[in-house]
Amino acid sequence: MTGLDRNQGVAGGAACITGTRIPVWVLENYRRLGWNEAKLLANYPTLRAADLVHAWGYVDAHRQEIDEAIRENESA
Repeated sequence: MTGLDRNQGVAGGAACITGTRIPVWVLENYRRLGWNEAKLLANYPTLRAADLVHAWGYVDAHRQEIDEAIRENESA
């Protein structure tokens, strides 16, 4: 998917925003906790609004993967 990368050496191979080490599951977890896009962009100044569009598209297409990543990291 455009705007996202997977690299086994970065974030355990999780889908990340291109050019960052920010996993999509982290952004989705914050969104579930009530953070809006403005708050995400303010707290991650390297992100652009287009990055979030790519992230949300990935979440929609890979819901089970994202849910599992969030569960695994909550119990870690």
